[in-house]
Amino acid sequence: MQVYPLADIDTKINGLIHQPKISISDSMRLIPNFIYQRIEHRHNLLKIINNIGWLFFDKILRMGVGVLVGVWIARYLGPEQFGLLSFATAFVGLFGAVATLGLQGIVVRNILQNSSGKEEILGSAACLQLFAGAVTYIMILIGIFILRPDDLISKMIVAIIGAMMLFKFSEIAIYWFEAQVMSKYIVWVQNISFLLFSVIKGALIFKNAPLSAFAWAILAEAMMVALLMLAALSWRGLKLIELKVTRKKSYELLKDSWPLMLSSMAIMIYMKIDQIMIGQMIGDQAVGIYTAATRISEVLYFLPTTLVASVFPSILNVKMKSETLYKKHMQRLYDLMVWISIAIALPMTFLATPLITLLFGSAYSEAGMVLAIHIWASIFVFLGVASNQWYLMMNRQTLIMQRTLIGAIVNVGLNLLLIPIYGVVGAAIATVISYAIAVFFYDAIQKETRGIFFMKLSSMNLVSALKRCL
Repeated sequence: MQVYPLADIDTKINGLIHQPKISISDSMRLIPNFIYQRIEHRHNLLKIINNIGWLFFDKILRMGVGVLVGVWIARYLGPEQFGLLSFATAFVGLFGAVATLGLQGIVVRNILQNSSGKEEILGSAACLQLFAGAVTYIMILIGIFILRPDDLISKMIVAIIGAMMLFKFSEIAIYWFEAQVMSKYIVWVQNISFLLFSVIKGALIFKNAPLSAFAWAILAEAMMVALLMLAALSWRGLKLIELKVTRKKSYELLKDSWPLMLSSMAIMIYMKIDQIMIGQMIGDQAVGIYTAATRISEVLYFLPTTLVASVFPSILNVKMKSETLYKKHMQRLYDLMVWISIAIALPMTFLATPLITLLFGSAYSEAGMVLAIHIWASIFVFLGVASNQWYLMMNRQTLIMQRTLIGAIVNVGLNLLLIPIYGVVGAAIATVISYAIAVFFYDAIQKETRGIFFMKLSSMNLVSALKRCL
C-alpha cells in the first residue's frame, strides 16, 4: 500500500492556512465580535470558518432559490414533461464521471504536495478533461439513440443538455481554488450564473416556453460558468497561457484517478439509475414524481461536503502530531455527520407528504411516500463523504471504487426487483439499502477499514455521539 508522505502535505497546508494575518472580511463579518476576539489568533480556524462561510452561503442561496425555481418549473411543465427533463439530466449525469476522469481529489492533493508543479498539474488535467468531454458527448448521443430510438424529443433534449460535457475542462479552476482554500471565487462565479439563469427560467415560464427552451438554458448556464471560472483562474490564480501539458504528468494523473473515475461512475449509477430505470420501466410521468421527492431529500447533501472540505485539512494536520488525537477528531466528525442527518431525516419522515403537496401541488402527492423513505439515505451519504477522505489520504482509491461498484450493482438489482412491485417507492427503498451496503457495511469486510466501520458504528449510538460532540 502506497501512502503519500503526510509531512509534505502538512507543509503545504501550513503554507496555505497559517497566514500572518487574516482580516475581518467576507463571511467573517457575520461572526459576533466577542467570539471573533477569542479566535482571532487561531489563523487555521479562521481560515476554515471563512471557507465554510462562503461554501454555506453558496449552497444555502442555491438551495433556497434552486428549490423555488425547481418547484416552479415542475408545476409549469407537469409531471410528464418535468419527468422527461429529469430523465435527460440523469442520463447525461451518468456520463459526467467519464468527462471529469475522477481528477478533482487527485489534482487538489497533488497541488498541496507540489505547488511548484501546479502549471503542469492543471494543464495536463485540463487537456485530459477536454478530450474526455468530447468522447463522453459522443457516448451520450450513441446511448440515447440506443435507449430511445423512436423518441425524437428525448434525443433532442439529451443532445442539448449533454453538450455540457464539452466544458468540463474548466473545472480545473475549481480544483485550484479548493487547494488554496479560496472558495469565495467559486461561489461568486457559480451564484452569478445561477441567479441570472434562475431569472431567465422564470421568464421562460412567463413566456410559455417549450420544454426545449429549458434544456438550452441549462446548457447556457454551464457555458457561462465555464467561461467565468477560467477568467477567475486567470485573475486570481494562474494565467491560462502558463499552463503546461506533459505526457508524463497526464499519465501520472490518470494512473491515480482511474479508480476514482470508476467509483464516480458507480456513484452516478446508484444516484441516477433510479430515474432512468423508472423512465424505461414505468414512464416519464413517474420520473417526475420520483424526482420531485429526491430533489427535496438531496438538497441538503451539500452539508457534509462543505463541512468535510473545510475541516479535513486541519484534521490532516493533527494526524502529523498524534494518531490518537487524529482518531478522536475523526470519531467526532462521524458523530456530527450522524446527528445532522438524523436531525434532518426524522422530522422529514412525517412532513414529507404535506410538504410535497404544498410545494409541487396535488399532481405530485405520490412523491410524499418516496421522500419519507429516500431521506434516510442521508445518514449513509453523510458518513460516506467523511470516510472518503481517509481513502484519498491513504491512496486507496481502489477501495472507493470497490465499495461504490458494489453499491451500484445492489441498487440496479434491487430496482429490477422492487420497481415492478412497488413502483417509485421501490426505487427509494433500493437507494437506501444500496447506500447502507456501500458506505457502512462494506467497511466491515475489509481488514484495513474495519476500524472505520467500528467508528461509524459507534457514531450510531446517539447518546455517546452527542457527548463526544459537546
